[in-house]
Amino acid sequence: MTAYRFHVRGQVQGVGYRYYVLREAEGRRVTGYVRNLADGSVEVVAEGSDEGLKELEDRLREGPAFSHVDSVERESIASRGDLGFHIR
Repeated sequence: MTAYRFHVRGQVQGVGYRYYVLREAEGRRVTGYVRNLADGSVEVVAEGSDEGLKELEDRLREGPAFSHVDSVERESIASRGDLGFHIR
């Protein structure tokens, strides 16, 4: 399995972004978590198939209706073996 840490910047807190990511990840059988960071950005740690992660990254760049994504940075990380996808 492939694993990435995504750092999402923009208007991504207080607009349902984490719940959006949860739905998108679960629909692609991606495991991991999403959480707000103190600087107003969002961190997504995700593990899954290459296709599922590519689709998730595309959705991260879109975001839900009331969000505005300025940037998404992707970093490869070691597989974590998470079960399910969670909001932290």
